[in-house]
Amino acid sequence: MKSGSVKKVLKKLKPYRFFLAAAVLCALVSVSLTLYVPVLVGYAIDRIIGRGNVDFADVAQILGLICAAVVGVAVCQWLMNWLINLVSYRTVRDLRREVFRKLNTVPLSYIDTHGHGDLISRVINDVDAVGDGLTQMFLQLFSGVVTIIGTLVFMLVTDWQIALAVFFLTPLSLFVAGFIGKLSAKRFREQQMLQGEISSYVEETVGNQRIVKAFSYEKQSQYEFDKLNTKLYDVGFKAQYAGALANPSTRLVNAIVYAAVGIIGALAVLSGRLTVGGLSCFLTYANQYTKPFNEVTGVLTQLQTGIAAAGRVFDVLEAENEAPDPANAEAPGHRGEVIFDDVSFSYTPDKPLIEHFSLDVKSGTRVAIVGPTGCGKTTLINLLMRFYDVNSGRILVDGADIRNMRRDDLRARCGMVLQDSWLFRGTIMENLRYGNENATDSEIVAAAKAAYAHSFIRRMPNGYETVISEGGGNLSQGQKQLLCIARAMLTDPEILILDEATSSIDTLTEIRVQKAFAKMMRCRTSFVVAHRLSTIKESDIILVMRDGNIVEQGSHRELLTKNGFYRKLYNAQFATYDVINNGA
Repeated sequence: MKSGSVKKVLKKLKPYRFFLAAAVLCALVSVSLTLYVPVLVGYAIDRIIGRGNVDFADVAQILGLICAAVVGVAVCQWLMNWLINLVSYRTVRDLRREVFRKLNTVPLSYIDTHGHGDLISRVINDVDAVGDGLTQMFLQLFSGVVTIIGTLVFMLVTDWQIALAVFFLTPLSLFVAGFIGKLSAKRFREQQMLQGEISSYVEETVGNQRIVKAFSYEKQSQYEFDKLNTKLYDVGFKAQYAGALANPSTRLVNAIVYAAVGIIGALAVLSGRLTVGGLSCFLTYANQYTKPFNEVTGVLTQLQTGIAAAGRVFDVLEAENEAPDPANAEAPGHRGEVIFDDVSFSYTPDKPLIEHFSLDVKSGTRVAIVGPTGCGKTTLINLLMRFYDVNSGRILVDGADIRNMRRDDLRARCGMVLQDSWLFRGTIMENLRYGNENATDSEIVAAAKAAYAHSFIRRMPNGYETVISEGGGNLSQGQKQLLCIARAMLTDPEILILDEATSSIDTLTEIRVQKAFAKMMRCRTSFVVAHRLSTIKESDIILVMRDGNIVEQGSHRELLTKNGFYRKLYNAQFATYDVINNGA
């Protein structure tokens, strides 16, 4: 998995090959100049023969070359760092954009089965970790590889015997680093997973603080958070500790190599095979040769974190997309006829929900769907909007199977108002225009008046230009729902879907909005999911669902006269006796 994640990240770097090539060139020049400095220092030492016998002219010239080399190294390293950071940050930008785009193309079932906080953590924290790992990897990789090769060449030219000793002893540090890396990799993956879990828990708790406080759940939520946080601390501590062992361990091996070079080099000087300046140069090279190994192991923790994060990011990117729209999509008419033809569906194979469901809805028909919680009312809407695909059977809109239509075409025909009202940070005007981006200001005001939202909007500090906080936090639940109703009215749909659309508004406003809905429903097919049966008395057809099946259907009066399950539901809301005690 590790190598697979790294390869996938490297493929994302293809658009920036030029910058990477320029960074490699800078690394070559920088390392070459860095390796040339010890040679110059050795020359200078050899020209300091003894007291009163110093070649000052040569030493001064050498010092000038050393200064020029140092300046060249500084410029090249600055350029290399700039180029690598440019590549890393652009790759992070591309990855984050790609992950967010992916979340808009995966099936709704993928979003429903993953913690939202965890997905947010992957988009933000994990992509950042990949960028940090890339930066460190390239900074060490480019200069490190060139340094190792260049230093080895210089050492072989200077004294091949000592060079071989360094060459064979240094890989011990790689063995130590690799061993520690294998031990810590699992812990780093677990650490990233726990970060996703804790992000998900925080997102849920902060987003539902009213519920937490209403049920006095603060202590319990703090306990749950502390439990997750402690687990993250333990795993993170072990991961960081294991990763931190690599650097001192390799430094110990490299110190042994340095000492060995010093002893062997000293013997070579005594035998006359090497000058003192040559020994000084060799000791510097030995240190520079081992330095890349130290630097790589020093950032091993960051690299491991980046690799673990990359795995989580690519888990999202490789998730299966929604089934593509057909190449030759059908373009049905605009009548609004809907047919459920022997439809069966379940969210999980072991728990059947809707089985062999059939329904023929003519254009302009008002259909109400009622039934106990979990009977499949909202699921029917999800299937009609093709948020989920049926397991068997088919759904036809104006004679066309919705699986043979483009999703955009299907959803453009439908206007939805859900029980959960969603508003984003922006002005009221911007939120309403979300339903129809081409709507004029006058059309938006007309829709707001029809939804009985205009009066409270006008009382806001800046009217329609008032900025709504995230999630509509500065509005009441009823006000948010009125805005969502106005937004749906702007779409001017052929099929209107109301899923508990008036559940959060007061009775007087509900009566007014019901009148507005009645106007909207004229000549439109409408589906109304409702728990308050008083709101659906005027429906043409009332479907009574139970355990995924239609157990009764008809008008309000017809169903009451049948004295069946609908009557029991109705009496449960309006009768003076306790229906439950009567076997409902």
